[in-house]
Amino acid sequence: MYCVFVAKGGVLHIATTCIMPLHTGKGRKVGRAISDIIDYIKNPEKTDDGRLITSYECNSRIADAEFLFTKKRYADITGRQQENDVIAYHFRQSFRPGEVTPEEANRIGVEFAQRFLKGRHAFIVCTHIDKAHTHNHIIWNSTTLDCSRKFRNFWGSTRAVRNLSDTICIEHRLSVIENPKRHGKSYNKWLGDKAKPSQRELLRTAIDTALEKHPDTIDELWAMLQEAGYEVKRRGKTVSLQAPNHKAPARISSLGEGYSESDLLAILAGKKVHTPRKKAAVLEAPKPSLLINIQAKLDAGKGAGYEQWAKVFNIKQIAQTMNFLRENSGMDYDELVRQTDAAAARFNTLSAQIKAAETRMAEIAVLKTQVINYAKTRKIFDGYKASRYSKKYLAEHEADILLHRAAKKTFNDMQLKKLPTVKSLQAEYAALLSEKKAAYSEYRQARDEMKKLLVYRANAERILGKDVCEAEKEKEHGQR
Repeated sequence: MYCVFVAKGGVLHIATTCIMPLHTGKGRKVGRAISDIIDYIKNPEKTDDGRLITSYECNSRIADAEFLFTKKRYADITGRQQENDVIAYHFRQSFRPGEVTPEEANRIGVEFAQRFLKGRHAFIVCTHIDKAHTHNHIIWNSTTLDCSRKFRNFWGSTRAVRNLSDTICIEHRLSVIENPKRHGKSYNKWLGDKAKPSQRELLRTAIDTALEKHPDTIDELWAMLQEAGYEVKRRGKTVSLQAPNHKAPARISSLGEGYSESDLLAILAGKKVHTPRKKAAVLEAPKPSLLINIQAKLDAGKGAGYEQWAKVFNIKQIAQTMNFLRENSGMDYDELVRQTDAAAARFNTLSAQIKAAETRMAEIAVLKTQVINYAKTRKIFDGYKASRYSKKYLAEHEADILLHRAAKKTFNDMQLKKLPTVKSLQAEYAALLSEKKAAYSEYRQARDEMKKLLVYRANAERILGKDVCEAEKEKEHGQR
């Protein structure tokens, strides 16, 4: 469970766990234990096929072997060996949805590990995107790079890692809370309660948006709210509004100063100037949903209650689709198809551009590590060749020789004729990162626009009966 820290009236910052030592456990050898742990955090389904993995002073592909060799060298150097020894340490960071991109989260995780470990331990940062909240898994080798010491978890480490996270938040202009207080709920549950604006915030913002269109009468204002998906209910002199996906309505008199019916009448008559609430939630148009195939659901076993609900749901989606077409200069079906295809093409172009940059950045990260490893182990490998591949020499320098061979294999796989410098790789990585970051905002907008248009197009086809017509054409063609 994440250790979430919140403050009254504050906002969420990076949620962190305490440092968790990882042991071999019963029935597992050290090598298998390391491999199991690293394989889990490197899960390609969670790390976008491995592109959200960054390693320091190790190769994520063979990190289990590298960690194992450092354990053996530590035992040889110090003469110390323990049963069920700590082989690595695990730490998690979790970010609020929408506050950072997966790539930014990964970079923050790397920065945290570098500053916390002070460059003394090899580590891997894997950013997982399989949950609503992006989160990092950071695992570092318990043995130092020179194999002479081990990391010792200390009293107060939880406070230390939280303080460092706060510092990094400030430096990256992320939200940080003051006077943190432990909260009893898990991170997911707490975020689900806090991330959503209240119904009254939604209603105030809906009224603000409708007033910007300058309705002439209060009835016209109510009609605008209904078109936007809000229900207007009147009982005698009491008017209540209900936002989409909320179970109970809220009286308009409870929305605060400037939103009562008398206030709205005065605003519409020009006797009063409306001032929107500064803290009003940002109103987004209700996201469209695909029409439900009610008959298919009934055939699958749904009952009469579901049928009634689905009919109302479909009516709302049809109305939303027709409103969208009308609000966009009376867009017809052919224009909707054209805009949908254009949005899909724009999204695919941006997606390919970002993926190409990410692929190259991943290659650079691996190549940089291997160039450094190659340079550090070259003299030792030359000595190995000079010894005519002596088994004794191999036993004494096995870890360095394996690193050297792994580096050479990487160069051969990449078909490199000349090794690049670390400086040139860093410059190329920085340029790609800047390019990708600039394209990411446009990519998200293109993705959302494409999804919205695809849903509206599918609904329009259902409304116009185009899916039925196409099915009938295919049936007729098969009968010929």
